[in-house]
Amino acid sequence: MGRKINFEERPKKGPGRKARKQKDPVFDKNLLKGTEDDPEGKKLSHRQKVRAKKRNELKAQKQEQNKQAKEKKGKQRQQKKEKAQKRKYESDEEEEEDEGRGSPQVEPERLPMNVQKAQQKYAKLAKAKPVPQQVEEDSKEEEEESDDEPEQGRKRDILASDDSEEEEEDDDDSDAEPEAKDALPIERAGKKLRKKQSEDERLAREELEDQMANKAPFEFPDENEQVTNIQDVHMRIKEVIGVLSDFSVNRDKNRSRSEYMELLQKDLCLYYSYNEFFMQLLIKLFSPNELLEFLEASEVQRPLTIRTNSLKTRRRDLAQALINRGVNLDPIGKWSKEGLVVYSSQVPLGATPEYLAGHYMIQGASSMLPVMALAPEENERILDMCAAPGGKSSHIAALMRNTGVLFANDVNKDRLQAVVGNFHRLGIQNAIVTSEDGTKYRDIMTGFDRVLLDAPCTGSGVISKDPSVKTTKTEIDIQRCYNLQRKLLLTAIDCLSANSETGGFLVYSTCSILPQENEWVIDYALRKRNVKLVPTGLDFGAEGLVNFCGQKYHPSMKLTRRFYPHTFNMDGFFVAKLQKFSDAIPKTQPDEDEEAEEEDEKESGIEDLGSDEATEQPLPKKIDKRDWYYKDIIEKRKKAREDPNHVVKVFEKPVKKEKKNKEEPKIVTPEQSPAPAKTQSSKKKKKQLEEVATPVSTPLKAQTSTKKKKTVEEVKTPQVASPPAAKSQSSMKKKKLKVDAEEVATPKASPVTPKVKSSAKKKKLKVEG
Repeated sequence: MGRKINFEERPKKGPGRKARKQKDPVFDKNLLKGTEDDPEGKKLSHRQKVRAKKRNELKAQKQEQNKQAKEKKGKQRQQKKEKAQKRKYESDEEEEEDEGRGSPQVEPERLPMNVQKAQQKYAKLAKAKPVPQQVEEDSKEEEEESDDEPEQGRKRDILASDDSEEEEEDDDDSDAEPEAKDALPIERAGKKLRKKQSEDERLAREELEDQMANKAPFEFPDENEQVTNIQDVHMRIKEVIGVLSDFSVNRDKNRSRSEYMELLQKDLCLYYSYNEFFMQLLIKLFSPNELLEFLEASEVQRPLTIRTNSLKTRRRDLAQALINRGVNLDPIGKWSKEGLVVYSSQVPLGATPEYLAGHYMIQGASSMLPVMALAPEENERILDMCAAPGGKSSHIAALMRNTGVLFANDVNKDRLQAVVGNFHRLGIQNAIVTSEDGTKYRDIMTGFDRVLLDAPCTGSGVISKDPSVKTTKTEIDIQRCYNLQRKLLLTAIDCLSANSETGGFLVYSTCSILPQENEWVIDYALRKRNVKLVPTGLDFGAEGLVNFCGQKYHPSMKLTRRFYPHTFNMDGFFVAKLQKFSDAIPKTQPDEDEEAEEEDEKESGIEDLGSDEATEQPLPKKIDKRDWYYKDIIEKRKKAREDPNHVVKVFEKPVKKEKKNKEEPKIVTPEQSPAPAKTQSSKKKKKQLEEVATPVSTPLKAQTSTKKKKTVEEVKTPQVASPPAAKSQSSMKKKKLKVDAEEVATPKASPVTPKVKSSAKKKKLKVEG
């Protein structure tokens, strides 16, 4: 048995499935025969009778419960009305008594609190409804309950925990919005929650305004005052920023804005552990409120991101595989089709089978932006001047789909090992890895379609990764980076080909937020080469700076993009895209600004390409092998000293030259050995050695022998006592004798000459000895 469906009468469509009221079952007339309604019909069985009784009992119980609930509601409402009226009369009587007694008896501190309570009471009474309207509503609710009993049951279950005040608000809503009757109970409960939240926000706002109005003005600390608690410094930073936000109203008339800025700088350096020079640059770059946000964001690590290798898999398949391994991740955003953000992981992401198979690369979100701006195409010739550790280069190769040629260059050979390892793991086959100085790459190869230059910088945008930047970076470091970046950028532009059909584009990027390393370098390149700025193609990011600290840059600098950690939740980055429209190098007269820049370079000891060092910078005693700056200086000095036309501008120590020995080297044979005891055999050996030690040469002519005799006789003559003039002549003759002996002793290998018996030759050997 059960309820039978009547297919002829379909239920009307309501607002929702749960809100539809189930109609009573329709039985066949034949089944009803024999009952009280139709006694002539068929008699019901025992079970049918029992079920019918149960149904009737349940209906009666529900009706009684509904009546009791209505009575309780009516009583509660009447009690509330009586209480509200009593409170009203009591408050009026209290006010009359206070007026009669006089104001002196009231404490001055509690007076504003009593006023606030009275205002709240009157506001509640104003919201309350008159009695006749509520009676009408009760009658309407009774009619609805009689029609929709199950719907009222749901309402009681959902809203049973609500207070009586919420019920009164619901009545107000029903009067204000007649359409709310058709809404579901959940929707009504949601509206009530929203109203509560709005009221809480309004009350909190009022409290804050009262606190701001009653707050004491900021007192400037004394010079001798010492801070013992770091939390006091943090509170003082917020107070100073509040004063600077509306300086004309909150300021102390005896203090200037510069004094407040000095105090803020000092507190920020103390609280966040920055040096004064670096903090001054950040204060010039950001407003006080934005500066605080940047410093707070730099203390927090950025979320871990990975890039899908499109050569081996798709992002959807990779995400599913990592989720199965217990990794919680999401797409990085609409701007990237390959990036994923990892929130948490139960396994190390650098050791999963997918990572070892080359399905993804652990890479920061901001480092994907330069490659997206470069937009490489298939079958192109592309150069990455600073490629290590290979994240951007592998991204370029993936977008090229292993076609064309990719040159990945880096000065440091040790870092190139990581590039080669990543290329093998990711399956990149169109790359050529080189280790050359980027400033000299134009002498090796040119004519590239696109060039990516991720220049070395101070790292002011990645402080969360390297906190040492806060204290170690100085003005000299920034100037070194600036000069190196200029050289690399000019070389990269020279390597480009303006006649390329698809390319001729260069992307310059740094992980720094300082204008000295970004806009300043781009502005220099626009003046020195035939290039122009073009849109990067990135939909988000802050525009580049046109003015900074009194310096004006090119108006097209707005096309560049800046990314900050406190606005985009990624590392600080700068991206600029240049297009080369001519291979010719313009020849322009130097302006005053350029001359001033060159003077600054000479003072710092760093000069442009092809310029000589005017002054030598003192070098430290211990130089690290990885320090490219000092290594370049040492190489330049060595080349300058080797140059014969080098002009010494600074005192240099004289080079020690080894003195040549005037004596001729003796010929040593392997037969020589320590001198044994004098015997007849030893004497014979000495004679043989003397014979071997004679100069090995071809058979001599008679003329040479006669000349030798003359020279030997001339050597003998000056031994007799003679004046000093004769001594000088004898020295000259000895030199001639040595020259003749060198001519005779040729190094040509020839058979040993027979024994020489002439006494002249023996005397010659003695003289040579």
